[in-house]
Amino acid sequence: MIVLLKKELRSFFSSATGYIVIGIFLLFTGLFLWVFPGQYNIPESGYAQLDGLFELAPWLFLFLVPAVTMRMFAEEKRNGTIELLYTKPLTGLEIVLGKYLAAVVLVLLALLPTLIYFGSVYYLAEPFGNVDTGAFWGSFIGLFFLAAIYVAIGVFCSSISNNQIVSFITAVIMCFFIYSGFDLIGSLFSSGKTITFISSIGINAHYESMSRGVIDSRDVLYFLSVSALFIFGTKLTIKQ
Repeated sequence: MIVLLKKELRSFFSSATGYIVIGIFLLFTGLFLWVFPGQYNIPESGYAQLDGLFELAPWLFLFLVPAVTMRMFAEEKRNGTIELLYTKPLTGLEIVLGKYLAAVVLVLLALLPTLIYFGSVYYLAEPFGNVDTGAFWGSFIGLFFLAAIYVAIGVFCSSISNNQIVSFITAVIMCFFIYSGFDLIGSLFSSGKTITFISSIGINAHYESMSRGVIDSRDVLYFLSVSALFIFGTKLTIKQ
């Protein structure tokens, strides 16, 4: 599995894929946080906080993560190399995990440079260091878990098609629905308990919970369970 993980990472960075994903993510977050005027602009807000980053990132990853995962199984199927992959001394689960973890590592590499934004805000704050570090790290961990679910969905969508564009579009739609679709469905009801229950099925409720700086085991379990569900679904789809 580790060999497959390294192979996928080499594939990302031997082509433009890895650099494009990391570059686009950092470019857009940097522009919206520091250059473009608006609600996300940190200097304009007058507050030492990075809420804009954690509001923007899920929507950027909504497109960037499927762009990374769309080729993983779809390309193997289209090129006929999927059968060669099956001949390796790997179980179906190991194949899925190898590809999944490679994409997760790429996402993490895109996230790590955003720590520079935190350092900048920390030093610019008045008084020095007047930043809600608990909320930042909760949001950062929550964003990583959110991206991990996006990756699991993207890998699953890649496994059900041999067309990369179809895989990409399917993954974007599924990620969007699981991120905010349940909030939209919940808003159709009047009962507070019903709204809360339906919203809790989606990612956003758990992401917002972690953004408050409290790492609740229920939120962590949710992220791990949903990721595991799609990983298991991918394993069933590739039929090995």
